[in-house]
Parts: sequence; C-alpha cells; structure tokens
Amino acid sequence: MRLHEKIKEELKDAMRAKDPVRVSVVRGLLAAFVNELVAKKRKPDEKLADDEALAVIQRAVKQRKDSIEQFEKGGRKDLADNERAELPHLEKYLPKMMSREEIRPIVEAKMKELGATDKSKAGQLTGALMKDLKGKADGADVKAVVDALLS
Repeated sequence: MRLHEKIKEELKDAMRAKDPVRVSVVRGLLAAFVNELVAKKRKPDEKLADDEALAVIQRAVKQRKDSIEQFEKGGRKDLADNERAELPHLEKYLPKMMSREEIRPIVEAKMKELGATDKSKAGQLTGALMKDLKGKADGADVKAVVDALLS
C-alpha cells in the first residue's frame, strides 16, 4: 500500500478513535498532498508516489520544528506545545534517521574520496553527502559531523 493511501486510511482510524490532534495532522497532510499534486500540474484525486509523499511529510516536520523554535522565542509556549503535540504524529511516517555515530564513517569515507581536508571544502562535502543520504539522515546532523571532522 502506498504511503498516500495509508495516510488516507489513518484519517478514518483517527476519526474513529476521536483523536483531534491526529485528525488535524492527517487532514493537514492530505491537504498538503493535494497541494503538491496541483503544484505539479496533476489532478488532485491522483496519488503521490512514496518519495513525493515523504518529501511533503519532511517539509511538514521541518515547518513544525521551525514553528516551535519561533513560538518559543516569541514567548508563546501554548502554540509551541500544540506544534510539539503534532510532531510525533508526522514523524511516525518518516523512515528512521541515522544517528551521528552512523553518519561519521560515511563522512570519513566521502572525505577521502573527495580529498576534503579543510573547512573550504565543507560545503562541497556536505552537498555530496546529502545526495547519498537523502531521506536517511538529518541535514543538521550531517553538517555537525562534517564540521567536527574538518575542524
């Protein structure tokens, strides 16, 4: 079953469970899926491929994390708590991300391959790594490992 279809089924389950946060999150995701289809000039009733759906979910997770940070800076703990409550419902659809310890050997191998030995190559190295680790590792973790190894 495609991720898009799985999430549609999840809406029914969330409504039966009378879980307002989960219902809200799933409805928001389904709306984002339709927006993505329309943006790609496809029919709104089509289904997204799993990689397209994952990209939409990753964007939603990133938006929630950014919102939490901004709400906390603005002193709006109530709004930050709402975003924090929605985050786990989104993250459960994402594949498990690699830890910094798992990323480190990959970074070391790519450093040897590209001959990166100083900070001037950090951007090039990070870009190459993100292509290899797309969807498997968080960009912030990759950048942190690269910065630690090149310093």
